[in-house]
Amino acid sequence: MIKVQTQDFNVAAEYAALCENNQTDGAVVFFVGLVRDFNQNSQIKSLTLEHYPAMTNKVLQDLEQQAKSRWPVNRVSIVHRVGKLTLAEQIVFVGVTSPHRQAAFEAAQFIMDTLKTSAPFWKKEQTPTGEHWVDAKDSDEQAAKNWQNQHI
Repeated sequence: MIKVQTQDFNVAAEYAALCENNQTDGAVVFFVGLVRDFNQNSQIKSLTLEHYPAMTNKVLQDLEQQAKSRWPVNRVSIVHRVGKLTLAEQIVFVGVTSPHRQAAFEAAQFIMDTLKTSAPFWKKEQTPTGEHWVDAKDSDEQAAKNWQNQHI
């Protein structure tokens, strides 16, 4: 399930959807990302995320399919918010189910690491001194490359 939305999401509801009528998977792993108050040596007041809907949905669907082809994963949920977000608000939910925990952990981390560099979301941070667009961090680029180099 892929959702890109302005409204907040309910973590318990997203978790419940992954578990509903699911008697084959023994592992559910999820990650929730929040707006934090500090990034790349700047204090953050808020964050605005923009995207190109058709392209974003395609990339997120591709990430879901890649995860399912690399690991024994049965269900994947990706919820990503766009618009203006304030400190401590939820940005992203990535949830994965699998018969085994290691596959669920790895698939969820793969999706999150790859999403940060390949999904067309553009971030603008609002700071006490003004606004600026954010480039991907070198550490995010390296995390995504590490997955490309692994063959499962």
